[in-house]
Amino acid sequence: MSTRVGDAETPVIASRDELVAELEAGVKPASDWRIGTEHEKFCFYKKGYSPVPYEGGRGISALLTGLQQRCGEPVLEQGNIIALQRQDCSKGGVISLEPGGQLELSGAPLETVHETYEETRRHLVEVKEVGGELGIGFLGLGFSPKWTLAETPVMPKERYRIMARYMPKVGKLGRNMMFRTATVQVNLDFGSEADMIKKLRVGLARQPIATAIFANSPFTEGKPNGFQSYRAEIWRDTDPHRTGSLPFAFEDGMGFERYVDYALDVPMYFVYRDGRYIDVAGASFRDFLAGKLAALPGERPTLENWRDHLTTLFPDVRLKRFMEMRGADAGTLAALWALPALWVGLLYDRDTLDAAYALIKDWSVSEREALRDAVPRFGLATPFRKSSVLDIARQVVFLAETGLKRRNRLDLNGNDESVALLPLIELLEQGRSPADLLLADYNNDWHGKIDKVFEARAF
Repeated sequence: MSTRVGDAETPVIASRDELVAELEAGVKPASDWRIGTEHEKFCFYKKGYSPVPYEGGRGISALLTGLQQRCGEPVLEQGNIIALQRQDCSKGGVISLEPGGQLELSGAPLETVHETYEETRRHLVEVKEVGGELGIGFLGLGFSPKWTLAETPVMPKERYRIMARYMPKVGKLGRNMMFRTATVQVNLDFGSEADMIKKLRVGLARQPIATAIFANSPFTEGKPNGFQSYRAEIWRDTDPHRTGSLPFAFEDGMGFERYVDYALDVPMYFVYRDGRYIDVAGASFRDFLAGKLAALPGERPTLENWRDHLTTLFPDVRLKRFMEMRGADAGTLAALWALPALWVGLLYDRDTLDAAYALIKDWSVSEREALRDAVPRFGLATPFRKSSVLDIARQVVFLAETGLKRRNRLDLNGNDESVALLPLIELLEQGRSPADLLLADYNNDWHGKIDKVFEARAF
């Protein structure tokens, strides 16, 4: 989830056209396309494997303070440090907190998949160094494997308090999404409205395939939960108004305007004004645009209010001035590298994008929804037409590999970006997901003891 890193004043919005223009402003020539990765991880005490609270000399606040001394300028909310804006990196980036204390790196816009690896590796080195001094470790899984919701700490961010109050009104699992899930996503650019539409459709249709490939959350409160990706299952019962696979994106007439109309119809969470968050959960942005918001009578939204609102939409692919692929569980360093490689390979090479689109354009709404519903439980074994998600996953990774080889962006050793896909290729040859590996270890070497996951899978 996004973290506000400034209080920049933006103009009052005069019309719907300005909202459309905000999305259109994301259009860039291919030479300016970049790759942004965002990844979350759980913080835990190495002694006892308990979650890390915000407060205290060895809490999240102390962790952020230690990181501040090395790599960032603090972002404060009511005197609490809630994020760091990286100043040591010329290309930017933000370290922030998710609701349950998950630590997130929102990376800089980078040119190659190789650079995303180095950025992630460097970040993990930093947090391990600072965390080690505090007895804190870090775990990359899609769902908290041990702690109950009641045991999970709550971070001092007002937008999260507003969301937590609202979640039970619209779904059964929203608070679990907030406090007990962790993800990795990649942010990508588009070159025109038509390019955006094609990438959006490929991204939405293929998102369940990515979920299956990166499935990594088979445990809940110390036991197997019967799912490959329980994180993905949680998103199925969080808030139907702001989640899902956006069937309208596949209809005639799709474009920036259609997405704006969708976003206008998603209920709001909050309005940020004068340094504070105002709870307007459930209210209409359309009313706000017309100066009829009950909490702020006569006031109209600023462009920054609109940008905030866009960050509170959680479809499988989210559109802002760029596109966010949101379907994968958090994982190992190899997985955090492989996800941007997968989507860059599919979407940033024109021939590969055309091929990927040709393969999904006849999928029906019911088929896409059936995939999304079944993959959280069955993963790669999910049937589809006369084959399975495993077969599709192998095809998808092959296409991505082809696209990356054609991009021919080389590292210092002469490797193109497809090297990042090798762990996926190996797993898919075995027909296994990261969740399958976890369950095998749990049932064998770990002898059913969930604490072993913290020892074996920590960064």
